[in-house]
Amino acid sequence: MFIIVGLGNPGMKYEGTRHNMGFDVIDALVERNRIPPAGSRFHALYGTGRIRGERAALVKPLTYMNLSGTAVREITAFYKIDVNKELIVISDDIDLDPGHIRIRKKGSAGGQNGLKDIIEKLGTEEFIRIRVGTGGKPAGWDLADWVLSRFSRDERKLADEAILKAAEAAEMIVAEGTDRAMNAFNRK
Repeated sequence: MFIIVGLGNPGMKYEGTRHNMGFDVIDALVERNRIPPAGSRFHALYGTGRIRGERAALVKPLTYMNLSGTAVREITAFYKIDVNKELIVISDDIDLDPGHIRIRKKGSAGGQNGLKDIIEKLGTEEFIRIRVGTGGKPAGWDLADWVLSRFSRDERKLADEAILKAAEAAEMIVAEGTDRAMNAFNRK
């Protein structure tokens, strides 16, 4: 079974912001794979179903970004998955331009506080992640204000393309493996 977690902040106030790219990808996966909601548990909204024939849970933590590890630890422990192979975390990345994604099998948090908390709570950096580009903050902007801002009209188009790519990448990881997805999506 795969657990796919999209990082973001709950509430309408944060919808459509750069920091909620993970939530947006989960929404796309729910729609594309017709995953029914299972409710609220594990400090998260989640649903279970099948992606390309494989069992999967789609998860949106309700803990706010900086405490995402609580929900991830609870749901991975409940389903007793191998986090190194069956956990996929989707997050925003200010080091990638809008429209770009990057898949990794492991790595540091790279300054992303949701990933930092997950690494701390799981005690490992070895889990699959899909990073979705939001673009770097302009000079003079506070980082928190930047990641909580909304995309410009042109950027929104690129962000929507990246959401679709990230959903396709997650589906490919589930069905064909991480290496195959990295080869297909980690191109400039």
